[in-house]
Amino acid sequence: MTKRSIKLADNTISEEEIRSLAAWLQEGKQLTKGPLTREFEAEFAAYTGTKYSIMVNSGSSANLLMAYSLLEAGYLRNKKVIVPAVSWITTLSPFVQMDFECFLCDSDANDLGVDLNHLEALLKKERPALLILVHILGHPNQMDAIHRLCDQYGCLVIEDACEALGSEYKGKKTGALSLAGSFSFYYGHHISSIEGGAITLSDDKLYSVMLSIRSHGWSRDVPEADRQAWKREYQIDDFREFYSFYYAGYNLRSTDLNAYLGRLQLKRLPEIAKVRARNFELYRQALPEFFAQHSPDSFVSSFSFGTFAANRLELSKHLLARGIECRPLVCGSMGRQPFWIKKFGVTHLPVADKVHDYGLYLPNHANITPDDVAYVAKHFREVAKPI
Repeated sequence: MTKRSIKLADNTISEEEIRSLAAWLQEGKQLTKGPLTREFEAEFAAYTGTKYSIMVNSGSSANLLMAYSLLEAGYLRNKKVIVPAVSWITTLSPFVQMDFECFLCDSDANDLGVDLNHLEALLKKERPALLILVHILGHPNQMDAIHRLCDQYGCLVIEDACEALGSEYKGKKTGALSLAGSFSFYYGHHISSIEGGAITLSDDKLYSVMLSIRSHGWSRDVPEADRQAWKREYQIDDFREFYSFYYAGYNLRSTDLNAYLGRLQLKRLPEIAKVRARNFELYRQALPEFFAQHSPDSFVSSFSFGTFAANRLELSKHLLARGIECRPLVCGSMGRQPFWIKKFGVTHLPVADKVHDYGLYLPNHANITPDDVAYVAKHFREVAKPI
């Protein structure tokens, strides 16, 4: 095999889509949030099987909007939240910034979602109001068992599904497996709108609150019945309504430019998910002696192939010299990240520590071929030492 370049992530926006966008731009259509954003939201909700979706400017903003809206809407009986130790910084940081008590949950040894035994111990001891899940590298958590535990202890569940667009648990899409879910449309994710993200949900009240907080806290985007009810409650007249703010909101809106691309990308998503799932299986077959995530009852729209190597640094240099990008397995453990250590000290958790010290992931995206997977696997096995 000759040396080739295999990126960890690659652009999903095609030349045809760029030409289509350029032609649309020349028509002089509205670029800020408008009708195309609403059309994308309807189509994305239909895809995920939820009643609503809300487009925002990033997956990180989606997590921020979920966290703050649940708090402002009165859904949380306390400010305690369980967050997976293996997650992403903006899964956790909104809760840190809002002064929640944050409890890190260790990872399941098979799917790298939350560990059920540790989850139950945290639920029993701390009685938190909220659990946010992360479907690590596209692998759904054990949702039935998680919901049984959380229902028992009165804990709401939301999902960070930014790595899992198109994945399914027992035939149901991620983002529709809990009260609300977040997605990212950043470069290198399953689909891209350049920058962008979305929340999926089916709860009417929470939907209105999120729409308001997304745009400054006003009511312009809120369904008519709620908009009128809010006006009556605070005695707001038609003129004053233009600049009336019901929540201390943000500006997390996306644009119609992003939505235009998103609608084109959404048409290709089912095929993209199939390619990613195929590539994961090819990696698993090519590297049988190495760890691979296992998610029963699930279709995995794989974000990347995650595994462990005892000589990770040596391996990463070997792969890079052969044109193969790789990265640590997500962020490793949040309990060992500098921002967490400065605030709370080191938090050690067995599986999360293993991910932190030995975890890495290999390229997977819609442009990777079976030959590319074979190339990566060959050079991976030349140096990698399993643990």
